[in-house]
Amino acid sequence: MTRQAQIGLLLVVVVALFAIVTVLTHNVFTAPYPGMNDFMSRWEGARSYWQDGLNPYGDEASLSIQERIYGRPVVEGEDPGYFAYPFYTVFPLWPLVQADYAWGSAVWMTLLQGCLIAAFFLLLNLFGWKPAPWLLGLLVLWTLAFYYAARGLILGQPGIPVYFLEILTLWALFRRRDGLAGVALAFSTIKPQMGYLIVPFLLLWGLRERRWRFVGVFAGVLTALMAASFLLQPSWLGDWLAQLGGYSSYTALGSPVWIIMEYYLGLGSAGEWAANLLLYGALLWVWYDVLWGRKHERFLWAAALTLTITHLVAPRTATPHYIVFTLPLVFYFQQITRNNRRGGSLWVALILLALLVIPWMHFLLTVDGEFEHPAVYLPLPFLILALLWFTRRLWWRESPRIAVES
Repeated sequence: MTRQAQIGLLLVVVVALFAIVTVLTHNVFTAPYPGMNDFMSRWEGARSYWQDGLNPYGDEASLSIQERIYGRPVVEGEDPGYFAYPFYTVFPLWPLVQADYAWGSAVWMTLLQGCLIAAFFLLLNLFGWKPAPWLLGLLVLWTLAFYYAARGLILGQPGIPVYFLEILTLWALFRRRDGLAGVALAFSTIKPQMGYLIVPFLLLWGLRERRWRFVGVFAGVLTALMAASFLLQPSWLGDWLAQLGGYSSYTALGSPVWIIMEYYLGLGSAGEWAANLLLYGALLWVWYDVLWGRKHERFLWAAALTLTITHLVAPRTATPHYIVFTLPLVFYFQQITRNNRRGGSLWVALILLALLVIPWMHFLLTVDGEFEHPAVYLPLPFLILALLWFTRRLWWRESPRIAVES
């Protein structure tokens, strides 16, 4: 069988599997139990625009979102469910608003699962890791059942496709597919708080290493998205920023650093900013080494550290965003199996079990009504930060090196 035939067969299998999973999801979950509120706000905002001609940031669209979520207008203290994303989010959502919400959310949940699995296999390829078949199956199941991923699936979190696009960008840069990397990074900006550090880091690196196609495609695609947004909804930027400006009024928690400094230590904004500046300063030092020092062996470690610090200091994060920590975890899993060929796979399996059980137990033992306890936000990002720092030389020595011009 030729390579083209193999690719064609694989596409047929993927499409068939996608269709089967979507139908099952619709019949078992989304039709009888409508939910996925994080997706609902974006879906209804996009539907209001495409079908009703409404401004997705306007009062009418916001009321429509609230009636779908609560069955009534929002009351004080509740999340108003604003659209709250860049306007160009409506473009990829256009196909999903052509059907009713049950089918749209079924397709979306299947797509999210596909993003999680695809990102995982991209990481396997990036690190050149080929786990044993039984361990590979366990890893795929863990990828979907990991608390942070599963919560994202339940909520319909758009952060999952953003995570996939960020991993795709890194993979494409390592494989010198710079056009693909530029497109993926541009679309990843639909959720800016997940990429406000990694995007400038990668663009600065692209400029430093003269990867003009990567930088140019990113700039071209983002410019096209912005231009189309202003053409279709001229007021979108101001409307979007206005919604973001009121975000803190109905969100109880800030970043993990905020939770420690404000919630637990009571040090207020001064303590939070002191910790943030320390982390930002350390990150700038790392960037300097990679970008100006051209220490290419540190590139992937710096990217992982950038993503970690992003979710420690961003004004607002959500636990489903923590799926980005799959990147460093896969590296550590690979190192365990490489350095312990006899029992390494078993150790990884035991770690996967712990990573599966402990966050779920932490959530279930501390949950307050529908809300996660602030403590749930803390263990994983700080654990990954410590691991990245104390094993940095391992990363510099063992992680794949990105190709640059000599």
